[in-house]
Amino acid sequence: MGLMDSLKKGLKRSREAINEIFYMGGEVDEDFWEDLEDTLVMGDMGAEVALSVTDDLREQAARENLVRADQLKDALARRLAAEFPAAARDPFEDLPSCVVFVGINGAGKTTTVGKLAGRARDAGTSCLIGGADTFRAAAIEQLEVWGRRAGVDVITRERGADPASVCYDVVEEAERRGSELVLVDTAGRLHTSADLMRELAKLVGVTRKRSAAPVSVVLVIDATTGQNGLAQAREFNDALDLDGLIVTKLDGTARGGIALAISSQLGLPIYRIGVGESLDDLQIFDALDFCRALVGEEGM
Repeated sequence: MGLMDSLKKGLKRSREAINEIFYMGGEVDEDFWEDLEDTLVMGDMGAEVALSVTDDLREQAARENLVRADQLKDALARRLAAEFPAAARDPFEDLPSCVVFVGINGAGKTTTVGKLAGRARDAGTSCLIGGADTFRAAAIEQLEVWGRRAGVDVITRERGADPASVCYDVVEEAERRGSELVLVDTAGRLHTSADLMRELAKLVGVTRKRSAAPVSVVLVIDATTGQNGLAQAREFNDALDLDGLIVTKLDGTARGGIALAISSQLGLPIYRIGVGESLDDLQIFDALDFCRALVGEEGM
């Protein structure tokens, strides 16, 4: 299954809901615009984005005489794509680079780190993985499995060690080896736990101070979390000053709109999206392709 096929499958719920309102018998009336706004809200995009997008599209349709479903879908996809902020740099390709991955348990951080390490190695990039989740022995073991699969060394410590010290060690080792890319996996934690968030802030602070390479803090967010994902992202961003996002599990039953809501409302670029389990299913994010799959634009 290709990337677009996987993405279209994952965004099926959103696309079906949006497509329903385009069967309007050739008439673009007030009910159509109200239904569109409601559908965008129900798709987890948030009321503010839904209202702005609908108002802009209504004006464009009147100005350019857009009446056919294909014309409106294309305009909608392009307007939604404009909501996503562009990344100033790609921390996985603009090297040297150090990336710290954060997020709640189960979001897919470790899997994402493993996939990115494998892609880096395939591209000929010297890479090193840091295992800063020292709370669970299973987490270290899982990361080491991914490291072996990717052919990338994992630097970690014994269970219970200070995660910030692990980050210091991995950055130091990366500089000694001349590694171009450092990927640091952290323990999953609830965004509502103040103590754990303070510990994570310490880890990020140590890494930023020690690394000579630019440090990016990336939130890995599960697309199936819906509006709760926005609350998570706000807390992580407030505590850590995030640089960007990776959105996982878009191959499941995700509505997809939450990716737009988080990215737009917090001003955070999306670096990668996960649309499956294989290595190739972690892809560079393209806003227009994503939105075309979201609205079911013909030919996509």
